Amino acid sequence: MPFEITNDLLDQIALLIQQQDDTGLLELLDTEHHADIAELIDDLSIDDATYIIKLLDSELTAEILMEVDDDVREKILKNLSAKEIAEELIELDTDDAADIIAELPDDRKEHVISQISDEEHVADIKELLKYDEDSAGGLMAKELVKVNENWNVLKCVREMRAQAENVTRVHSIYVVDDNDKLKGRLSLKDLLVTSTKTHISDIYIPKVDAVNVNDKAEDVARIMQKYDLEAIPVVDDSNKLMGRITIDDIVDIIKEEADKDYQMAAGLSQDVEADDTIWEHTRARLPWLFLGLIGGIGAAAIMGNFEEMISSHAILFFFTPLIAAMAGNVGVQSSAIIVQGIANGDLKGSVTNRLFKELSLAIVNGLALSVLLFGFTWVWQGHMLTSAAISISLFAVIIVAGIIGTFIPLFLNKRGIDPAIATGPFITTSNDIFGILIYFWIAKTILGI
Repeated sequence: MPFEITNDLLDQIALLIQQQDDTGLLELLDTEHHADIAELIDDLSIDDATYIIKLLDSELTAEILMEVDDDVREKILKNLSAKEIAEELIELDTDDAADIIAELPDDRKEHVISQISDEEHVADIKELLKYDEDSAGGLMAKELVKVNENWNVLKCVREMRAQAENVTRVHSIYVVDDNDKLKGRLSLKDLLVTSTKTHISDIYIPKVDAVNVNDKAEDVARIMQKYDLEAIPVVDDSNKLMGRITIDDIVDIIKEEADKDYQMAAGLSQDVEADDTIWEHTRARLPWLFLGLIGGIGAAAIMGNFEEMISSHAILFFFTPLIAAMAGNVGVQSSAIIVQGIANGDLKGSVTNRLFKELSLAIVNGLALSVLLFGFTWVWQGHMLTSAAISISLFAVIIVAGIIGTFIPLFLNKRGIDPAIATGPFITTSNDIFGILIYFWIAKTILGI
């Protein structure tokens, strides 16, 4: 049966902790996956969560800590001593250990590191902490299997056995020279079917995808996604093998980017979660709501300049929400496609070609919708010029909205600004203002007012 958190289960765990029935608690959690226990811990009080972390074996709790919510982990770590945290870090790969160290207050970092007895592990963690967390260096782990091109197959196998003890999963076998520079990768099949006296230099595959330690995390994610890689080696500027990045780290990056882009498109200026405070939600939402307020005031001011025309042709007023809504919808559709293409690296061709394509789409969609609107308005009102003014305005607004929705994210991307900021309230507000202005200007021109 799939793991399910129920109130009865939470109450049972709370009771076992209250009674300090460690045996019963261990029996209850014995068969559960670390990810399920992490999900369970997220729903417990911090005191109860800390009790479980201290009770379970460090090999298991180290994995649990990497799965729990960031805020929960931060609070749990505050309840653990430096020695207890160090015991967890010893069980983790260097990249995960470095991530936890980075979350600690500065005054605790050195104290925790000093409690780790494995000097090589400490050195690797300190090295990883030097890199930006959003770079390939910040993502990589030092644990990997590498062999020298000058070894024969027999020595290679012996060395691999020794190295594999410290590697959770062996995704690839990397080949290096005497200076640790990456030369290629080794096929396990070739290793198994080749004579033990054969040199690695004769059988390794020189073609291997790699990233630089300074490459951006999203660029690494794009490469691994494109080539369906489970792991990718990381090298420095001299092509020295520094570490590897595995797919589980990339999945986290993709999820974080998707969450950020989704929230930005929805009009949130910073990353927030459902259980964040009211103040944090207010700070994230208010700037975009303020932008919407300014846009609404601008649209109202524009309509005020056409007060006389609205008074004599009241029907124009009733179509104002439709024009504004269509402008916003078309702009968001266009910008969403562009932002998605930029994020996935699928956007091909020049800016001019992309603008021309979106312009063509806007013309086709605008003609279809305008003809339908013209027919409806004419049947309803029976006035040719008024129907023409409204439908032509819609056609023009759709074209302008499509161009704006395409150009703005492309422009922002060229300037190094996250194009996701172009979607949602920004595009909607700007197109509302342009849409209202175009609508009443065309109507005034056609109706001769």
